[in-house]
Amino acid sequence: MTKGAKARGEAKVHQVMHEYKMGALRSGGKKVTSRDQALAIALSSARNSSKRKK
Repeated sequence: MTKGAKARGEAKVHQVMHEYKMGALRSGGKKVTSRDQALAIALSSARNSSKRKK
């Protein structure tokens, strides 16, 4: 993973966890109430955002 990709991933995790803490994080139309589920969503989003677009 390159330095830029790591920074994008960290920023995405930070953003998603902030949404969870504010109560705005939704998955499948429902509000996420579990911290573990929020973390899984954050890591998945970070993985997708860190990949280079072709």
